[in-house]
Amino acid sequence: MGYTLNTAQANQVLAALRKDYTVYAPKRFRNQGRYSATDVIRYDEVERWEDIVWDVKSDYPAKEVLTPIQQAIFYFTEDEYRESKGPKKPILVLARPCDINAQHVQAKIYAGNGGYTDLYYERMREMVKFALMECPGGDDTCFCVSMGTNKTDDYSLAVKFSEDGAQIQVTDDAFAPYFEGQPEADYTPAFVEENELKVTLPDLEDKEVRKALKNHPMWKEYNSRCISCGSCTVACSTCTCFTTRDIIYGDNPEVGERRRVTSSCQIAGFDQMAGQREFRSTAGDRMRYKVLHKFHDYKARFEDSHMCVGCGRCTHRCPELISISATLNKVSAAVDEIKAGQAQQ
Repeated sequence: MGYTLNTAQANQVLAALRKDYTVYAPKRFRNQGRYSATDVIRYDEVERWEDIVWDVKSDYPAKEVLTPIQQAIFYFTEDEYRESKGPKKPILVLARPCDINAQHVQAKIYAGNGGYTDLYYERMREMVKFALMECPGGDDTCFCVSMGTNKTDDYSLAVKFSEDGAQIQVTDDAFAPYFEGQPEADYTPAFVEENELKVTLPDLEDKEVRKALKNHPMWKEYNSRCISCGSCTVACSTCTCFTTRDIIYGDNPEVGERRRVTSSCQIAGFDQMAGQREFRSTAGDRMRYKVLHKFHDYKARFEDSHMCVGCGRCTHRCPELISISATLNKVSAAVDEIKAGQAQQ
């Protein structure tokens, strides 16, 4: 069933939805950007249709709804602890195809990591339904088509925004009552078929090639370029690295809460062990780990897609202008070089 709504009608539907759902969508935050007098677009609860930012890509991904930057996991006193509570209402998230596909990746990590299911992710995910935001084409950092994440059928609603309203497709019968009395019209969402940016993925199937690639000098470039700030992974749609932190209430060290806090494999010391040993002590080592994990290790482990969905947010947010697509081109060139050397032996 399809509908065509003006802004006033869309607000009526949103108000009805908000009685039963917490609705999240990209939202503009004025003067809260990286630089003075700049904005940032991130996911937050929306109350008005006009608050939804649909014509540009959000700076941060939809994953922040399911796995917030900071999340209480339990509260403790001297004698006991109590697990934190999950959401009280179902959640509706308006997201582009790449962000919806990113949750399929996260679900494998949180729910299929060595047979262990992450309670805090699972209880959020089972409360979430998606409303597909038809993508107007992305920007010059997007390469979802190359990653095969430009399409999805995992949505209850599909929305095509316009300046004066929206076209909506309802695929989940549970949402049909919210549209009773609204003007009906046929609508089928369209998906991006071609990006401005195209990426050719390196062939990393050969174990000897991967072994040689790990020692390739190309990674040393990032020792001077990357500042190990972690901005790329915080903005990534699929990264899941976190640490835990105890917050003490007042002056009593026996009362407080433990929080899960987003972290990054790109930050120096993230993998530090007892005795101060680090597995990846340089920025180049950390960049190598991230890239190979995104474009080989995850797929090898779960035998599915690559971990990257091609949203391009890491490129957009990097203060040193490091491009993941340019990095992949360098990896591909290094792989070709390694293979040519092997052929001559």
